[in-house]
Amino acid sequence: MVGALWVLLVPLLLAWAPGAAAQPSPSFFGTTETRREGLTPFKKWTRVLEQHAFDETEVPNICRRAGDRPCPWWEWRRFLDQIKGREGLARLDAINRFMNRYRYVSDLANWGIEDYWETPNEFLNRDGDCEDFAIAKYKSLRALGFGDDQLRIVVLHDLNLRIAHAVLVVLEGGKAWVLDNQIDQVIDAERIRHYRPYYSINASAYWLHR
Repeated sequence: MVGALWVLLVPLLLAWAPGAAAQPSPSFFGTTETRREGLTPFKKWTRVLEQHAFDETEVPNICRRAGDRPCPWWEWRRFLDQIKGREGLARLDAINRFMNRYRYVSDLANWGIEDYWETPNEFLNRDGDCEDFAIAKYKSLRALGFGDDQLRIVVLHDLNLRIAHAVLVVLEGGKAWVLDNQIDQVIDAERIRHYRPYYSINASAYWLHR
């Protein structure tokens, strides 16, 4: 589950963002979104981006030195190689199901703190909570050549469960597709009525939703 800190951060983002805001435009889950530039407020996310860039160089070397011991990173990369030729939603479905095999583990149990955003390598080795599933799926699709403008990690409120949650949304074929750790099927966002986004983010910008 996404920590309460990130939910409370939304009003601060509205006040912090410099310059004139872009005009709001329609978005997914029945909201209107406003794009904001700069990722400075999102230190957990920027740490993930920086650490993952380092991991892409160093983790394969660590795996080679490990000899015959299992290497989750290589299992992941082999999986991506196997599905890269699939078309359309087949790749989204494969990635969603692959990552959803991992266990849900709260940040408090896993890291001893209430809100920690994991890199894919950390997730592959330690499991994780909802935003960690979304991040691993995000980086999987980036590795397969999806553009950053097609992908959003969405922090939202689940109206049914009354908790904060996070999913990956993929903009493909004129639709917004939801990859959710709570369900293996990839779902058109128009079919989901009980999610209300606080904000969404990728490596380029973030969006506030109302």
